[in-house]
Amino acid sequence: MTREFHEQAAGADQIASTRKVIAVHINYPSRASQRGRTPQQPSYFLKPPSSLALGSIEAPGSVERPLGCELLGFEGEIALIIGKPARRVALKAAWSHVAWVTASNDLGVYDLRYADKGSNLRSKGGDGFTPVGPQLIPAGAVDPTALRVRTWHNGELVQDDTTEDLLFPFAQLVADLSQLLTLEEGDIILTGTPAGASVAQPGDVVDIEVTTGTYSSGRLSTRVVEGTTPFAEFGAQPKADDAQREEAFGSRESAGLEPPTQALSPELRKKLESVATATLSSQLRKRGLNNVSIDGLQATRPDRRVVGLARTLRYVPNREDLFKAHGGGFNAQKRAIDSVNDGEILVMEARGEKGTGTVGDILAMRAQVRGAAAIITDGGVRDHSAVADLDMPTYFANAHPAVLGRRHIPWDTDITIACGGATVQPGDIIVADSDGILVIPPAIAGELVDDCIQQEKEETFIVEMVKQGNSVDGLYPMNTGWKAKYQEWVAAEDPAAKSEPAEVKKSE
Repeated sequence: MTREFHEQAAGADQIASTRKVIAVHINYPSRASQRGRTPQQPSYFLKPPSSLALGSIEAPGSVERPLGCELLGFEGEIALIIGKPARRVALKAAWSHVAWVTASNDLGVYDLRYADKGSNLRSKGGDGFTPVGPQLIPAGAVDPTALRVRTWHNGELVQDDTTEDLLFPFAQLVADLSQLLTLEEGDIILTGTPAGASVAQPGDVVDIEVTTGTYSSGRLSTRVVEGTTPFAEFGAQPKADDAQREEAFGSRESAGLEPPTQALSPELRKKLESVATATLSSQLRKRGLNNVSIDGLQATRPDRRVVGLARTLRYVPNREDLFKAHGGGFNAQKRAIDSVNDGEILVMEARGEKGTGTVGDILAMRAQVRGAAAIITDGGVRDHSAVADLDMPTYFANAHPAVLGRRHIPWDTDITIACGGATVQPGDIIVADSDGILVIPPAIAGELVDDCIQQEKEETFIVEMVKQGNSVDGLYPMNTGWKAKYQEWVAAEDPAAKSEPAEVKKSE
């Protein structure tokens, strides 16, 4: 049997009958691993039918990267086309409601993500942002768990995955959506993209193909062109930052970004982990820094010693009209959680307000998955028992069941804040243990910790002398005589053998 009998070309009448385009956020394990989060249930967003563009076998279609935008992301996907209405269908019957399978490119501009409050309307809904086709594969003739999707960027294979181990099988997507809304004939479900999605520039060509056995969707080919019409001033303007570049390209390296600044080298981190906050506090005080402790908090993991660089988030008092504009969607709280990097500590300014939560179990889990060393808030924590069960420590004022909207608006990130009576700047070094939480200016951290190591060595000597029955008078702090004895003790030490300090006669 030849391909012509296997498939039929997608036509304009097919697009004309589509009333809904529904896209799944994350469905491939490879993409979940890349994003650092694995959803427990499928989640969706809508793309308007006007975003559809029909693929052609003869020549590439085109899509416009809007003027002023930098990050036009492409995502190779398998599209399901509904053949008969589905409403509250069972899993076993769900696949029978799918008529066709084909290729799709879920295009979007990350430059407008910030303005969508999570809807993806502007970032993903532009004209031509959903090419489909060019051939339709009959769904009834294929195994939905044996499909393969591949994407080529300027001829280089960048995505290659199968549907064998999807997080949410296609039948589940159909059945799940049908529980609440009617899937109508011609509706399209975009089923997620595997790892490897990236950014296309004007002049680039992206090709996507879906295959299974002898069936193929054909190459869905799209060429990117540069837009010429600027956005009107009365609407959202394109805005890109390094966080969005990393998301769009898949990694900092792929985006051409420098690795995060190593203000906290592995060697410095190891030294800071070896000394107590009590010692650090003493050395900070010697340098005139008396207001660098975050006070009044309790810890979910008081047994842990935590060292990391500060990332900051500020809440302001709730005002209902402002909460509507700043509290919903991908707000500052979610942006802060979703951009914290490995080993960093998210510090929140909640003004000591204890009457509501500032973080709960889901966002705390997201921070842990991102590699955060800890969360510190001078406000409340929701879902306390679940947060306490995480390996990542959370420092907080109290437990409280209310959501943050009761008292707070998440306002801004990566700015100078106040937390627990201390000023914290992005990039400050945070050290926390059972004695407390300290904020260390990174410029003095190296010298500071070396002095702390020296101080603790001296204190080890002093403790040993007290154990041997010596009075603390003249020993703590050491006078000239005890300092000389200390130098003798240091010289007598055998670091390789880790021998006990030599016995020193009691002072008169």
